[in-house]
Amino acid sequence: MTTKTLTRPPVAPDVGSRPRASKWIWSWLYGGAFAVAALLLTVIGYLGAGLASGHVNWPEVLTEKAWSPTSSVYGGLAMIYGTAVVSALALVIAVPISWAAAVALSEYLPPRLSRPLRMCVELLAAVPSIVYGLIGIMVVRPVIAQIADVPGGDSLAAAGIVLAVMITPTIVAVSVDALAAVPDRVRESAYSLGLTRREVVRSAVLPLARSGMRAAVLLGLARALGEAIAVFLVVGRADGRLPTSFGGFLDSLSHPGQTLTTKLAGPEPVLAGTSGPHFAALCALGLILLALVAAATIWGTRSRTRKNAAERTPRFRGTSRMRLQRDRLVMTLRLGALLLPSALLLGMLGLLVTRGSSAFNPSFWFSSATGAAGGGVRDQIVGTVLLIITTGILALPLGFGAGILIGVHASERTARVLQTFTVVLGGAPTILLGLAGFVILSTTMGWGRSWLAGAIVLVPVVVPVIALTTSARVRSIPPELKESAMSLGLTRAQFVRSVVVPYTWPATITGLLLGLARAAGETAPLIFTATVFFGAPALPSGIVEAPVQALPTHIFTLSQDSGDPQAVTQAWGSAMVLVIITAVLLSAAVVLRNRFEGERWTT
Repeated sequence: MTTKTLTRPPVAPDVGSRPRASKWIWSWLYGGAFAVAALLLTVIGYLGAGLASGHVNWPEVLTEKAWSPTSSVYGGLAMIYGTAVVSALALVIAVPISWAAAVALSEYLPPRLSRPLRMCVELLAAVPSIVYGLIGIMVVRPVIAQIADVPGGDSLAAAGIVLAVMITPTIVAVSVDALAAVPDRVRESAYSLGLTRREVVRSAVLPLARSGMRAAVLLGLARALGEAIAVFLVVGRADGRLPTSFGGFLDSLSHPGQTLTTKLAGPEPVLAGTSGPHFAALCALGLILLALVAAATIWGTRSRTRKNAAERTPRFRGTSRMRLQRDRLVMTLRLGALLLPSALLLGMLGLLVTRGSSAFNPSFWFSSATGAAGGGVRDQIVGTVLLIITTGILALPLGFGAGILIGVHASERTARVLQTFTVVLGGAPTILLGLAGFVILSTTMGWGRSWLAGAIVLVPVVVPVIALTTSARVRSIPPELKESAMSLGLTRAQFVRSVVVPYTWPATITGLLLGLARAAGETAPLIFTATVFFGAPALPSGIVEAPVQALPTHIFTLSQDSGDPQAVTQAWGSAMVLVIITAVLLSAAVVLRNRFEGERWTT
């Protein structure tokens, strides 16, 4: 009996299954980085042109506290002091709470609890800045007035507290992404050594997530330095206030002050014109603000090159019982820090529901505004959604490409420079973006007030957030994953397309969400480029001379008339509508992000 050996006929290799060439990847990545640099250079060019239009006495700007255009005195020292104090106060309050809450969400709670709580924190991030300004007027200022016995409550402390509440969700959300990117095997290896949960977090998890958590603080600092409208409503805008002693410093916290952004967001940029010493001095203040953001960014990125103390072998002191007691104490503190954002959300929603009850009337959503403070907000809703969608479409590919280039292809020095540019762009005061857009798009290009001009002006607000969250996620890719991909013969471009892009996509969605949440509440850029208070159609019919109505500028205009009860009621109702819209967008983004995180990230 003979046996026949079965042989399989040779099959031609499936060319379609091989990795496709991805030469377009580099065009995309360099295009994103070029867009970040071009946007920043546009802002700097606008400031440079303003500086060249009049004489600037730099020693006076940097050392003189008095600001008096009628006397040709332009001292910015008091405004620099106010910016530094407000930003430092916000970071001192927000960073410990945010990091502790992020660790609690990632390391202590089970997924069935951490996911809804994380969504609550992200909902806080979606609250527009103009709403924070309203809450600062109604809640924070009265508290400061009662505690410090100051009429009105306008003060640097009120501005710092409002900013701390604003930047906490941003720091928490980005820090949670950085902690989630740490592989589970790192935690399992640390637990197998007999470490407690606190020691695992300190010795194994935090060293790997530190770069992303530091990027979260930089994002929060950029927002604190660049925020104008919320601070404008609570700081008091008093020029020339500068303490001369430590007691005077403490006293200055409870009194009105001025920051660089509130000076630029006030009426002076319009009254100063487009040339002359007054306008040049205002541009000098804008350049100083950009320099402060750049200095903070360089300091933050340089500290990453130092050897982490956590990388050393941990030495534990005391008995095992003391270790367990410390572990329980730290767990209690971190879970307690998580309760604060949740309480803020509940309090904010309660205030919005009670004050903005008109938003629950369907006619308020589907009817047009009438008169100064009547009717509904249908046209404002349509204009806001149009601006948000257009901004997201323009910003997503640019920020994603720039973030991947910073994390993958650039050298350490080049990545640091690009990251500095990105954070400086994110910290650029939006009032400067609005003025630059007004000069370039509305005036020079002849667009007038245009919805597209408003969306373009909002792109620099969103791109840095996407780029920084993406680059932080890229840097957390395990080295063995990269080695495995390269061992399969993938080119660098194919590695980016097949591994890096799917791996970073969940963090990119988070960055897009945070960026659009900030853009949805921006008021200052839209006032100059895109919106009018009334008279614009719901949908524009073109690009040139095609303004829209938007909820942020509508709320800001109504809030200025605090003596009219109907205007105040309309402002709170419009604020509630804006929060509901951003909450719906947030929920959709969270669903998409969870879906991407649950799928395989290799293709």
